[in-house]
Amino acid sequence: MTRSELVIDLGAIRRNVRTLRRALGRAELWAVVKADGYGHGAAEVGGAALAEGAATLCVATVPEGLALRTELGNARILVLGPSASGEIAEARDAGLELVVIDGEVPEGIRVHLKLDTGMGRWGLSELTAPGREVVGLMSHLASADCDPTFTTHQIDRFAQATEPFSQLTRHLANSAGALRFPMSRFDAARCGIALYGLSPFGGDPAADGLEPALRWRSQLAQVKRLEPGESTGYGRRYVARRPTWIGIVPVGYADGFRRDLTGTTVHVGGQARRVVGTVSMDAFAVELESRLPVGTPVTLLGPGVLAEAHARVAGTISYELVTGINRSAARTRRTFRDA
Repeated sequence: MTRSELVIDLGAIRRNVRTLRRALGRAELWAVVKADGYGHGAAEVGGAALAEGAATLCVATVPEGLALRTELGNARILVLGPSASGEIAEARDAGLELVVIDGEVPEGIRVHLKLDTGMGRWGLSELTAPGREVVGLMSHLASADCDPTFTTHQIDRFAQATEPFSQLTRHLANSAGALRFPMSRFDAARCGIALYGLSPFGGDPAADGLEPALRWRSQLAQVKRLEPGESTGYGRRYVARRPTWIGIVPVGYADGFRRDLTGTTVHVGGQARRVVGTVSMDAFAVELESRLPVGTPVTLLGPGVLAEAHARVAGTISYELVTGINRSAARTRRTFRDA
């Protein structure tokens, strides 16, 4: 039995790229494909994004960049996170670009200086005059999804600090900035979550013309009837009050279907059904209206089952859910289509 399957629609990635490029106008789209493309496949998503007009791919680490270089040839690749001194030579040889957050600017490699305008994380406190290796200036928005006032403050600070060096490429906006704050777009925007058709605002991605690219599917592995007083799962968190059919899905928190998703809704045979009882390492239960056959399809993520809805139940964000799916072949089969 295939326990579960991830299907990545590269056609949806392409359509999301077109949506973002329309929103950005003259600014370039830089596609963020760190963490294996938010669990969608960095090389596959990166290739689709480049083919649709994205100008640069962004990763978090030098090893991620090196892997992409092998897969995607001459693509422009920017490493967003800090790089260890021992990685700089590898990055230079591979033609990667690096972000400098403090200390000296390495020689012989294209770099971007990062100014901390309010994220309070990576970045320079003050921007110094860029040297010859510097090709870009950047910062990162802390709350473009929820705080317009602070976002405007960051945009203004970045604009003032970088205006004397406007001949360099300036990039500030993330997905939320690109979609909501035109003044944040500058020369390029680094878009991650929206590229995958997930809402940076935690709502329905369709409101911004975005299309989720990931479907996660499984099936009922067992169906049984609980009599009143009988329970399912650890801790007897769900006890039947009346005769109740339940289905057991062979996916659990070791697969990335988190323990705190009890109470969320999945689709069983195309119908919404509630997850009940404790999600265990390898399985969870759903409440059924009637007996269904073993093998009935279950949609964990996909049409009508949004990552944003699961995130609200779990008290987290869609980013964490999709990057947390276990993509090892021993657990999940991942396939790609371009529809």
